[in-house]
Amino acid sequence: MGEHMSDESHQQNGHERVPSRRRRRFEGISSRAYEHPADRSALVALRKLSGFDTVFKALSGLLPERSLRLLFLSDSVRVSDAQFAHLNDMLRDACYILDLEKVPPMYVTQDPQPNAMCIGLDEPIIVVTTGLVELLDEEEMRAVVGHEVGHALSGHSVYRTVLLFLTNLALRVAWIPLGNLAIMAIVTALREWFRKSELSADRAGLLVGQDLQSSMRGLMKIAGGNHLHEMNVDAFLEQAEEYEAGGDLRDSVLKILNVLPRSHPFTTVRAAELKKWAASRDYQRIMDGHYPRRTEDKHTSVSDSFRESAASYANEVKESKDPLMKLVGDIAGGAGDLGGRVRRGFSGFGGGASKEDPRREPRDARRDDEDPDADA
Repeated sequence: MGEHMSDESHQQNGHERVPSRRRRRFEGISSRAYEHPADRSALVALRKLSGFDTVFKALSGLLPERSLRLLFLSDSVRVSDAQFAHLNDMLRDACYILDLEKVPPMYVTQDPQPNAMCIGLDEPIIVVTTGLVELLDEEEMRAVVGHEVGHALSGHSVYRTVLLFLTNLALRVAWIPLGNLAIMAIVTALREWFRKSELSADRAGLLVGQDLQSSMRGLMKIAGGNHLHEMNVDAFLEQAEEYEAGGDLRDSVLKILNVLPRSHPFTTVRAAELKKWAASRDYQRIMDGHYPRRTEDKHTSVSDSFRESAASYANEVKESKDPLMKLVGDIAGGAGDLGGRVRRGFSGFGGGASKEDPRREPRDARRDDEDPDADA
């Protein structure tokens, strides 16, 4: 079904010297195979944002991409057979597995903060920091390289570059009255899209590495450093469960406020999302060789993609344990006494009514047969 194995004998499209462990190759795979529905719908919403097309077209001609390339060429180390050869092997192998014909340039830049990015308007460039290279082992790093190649295959580098430029611009014009508002609206929308695109790229990293435990370890290390002997995957995933389900409506609002300035989703959430996808039928079908091809992309219906995204969001709301998402689901389902639930959810917020002391006696007005949790 177009499925091949990656090993040392392959020398097609310039992808020689790929690592020896046998991995499935996905010939002609479309990025639609691994893209998270929220990624696609957020991108659609971004493109519909007032003023975005105008800004994007203007920036496409103004962004100093040549300067960016020269900067990395002059002040970073370009990965090749002669420099960081093990990363070069991973890069070529990732491009071979995802069938990305042109291998993007990759640079290692001195920065103790573990990070990686795929940027560029005309052609993508992959940049990884020394902090990341020193933190991850070979299999964990392979997932990261696959993650960035996934960004390249999906065409994410263009929007990532615009986001970086606008974030910097917003800081420069912050002193101009109202001048920052329009830019920050687009930056906020770009960040929302980019957080969703990270979930897609995590899936691409798993398709390349084909080792879920390595992907999990890499995310744990990014969150807690190089102390694997002190960490546990199951306990780490329990944090994501507690984060999603814990608290009341006040906590739901705080979660939203906490994530708004971030370009990446929280690490525990990424790990939980990736584990869920790895156990899904969609992932298994891809591994069995059944996946959408790039040759079919031009026949893809935008409305069908939008419907898939809407269905995914609806299912996410339905299954979510977050108090706010539960409330949204109840509104959609027509549940009663929502006003009371909202008031109780925000009780004590901003100095209002505080929670009852559990040591107090029950209220006299409550009937003996009344269920105290009937509306919870």
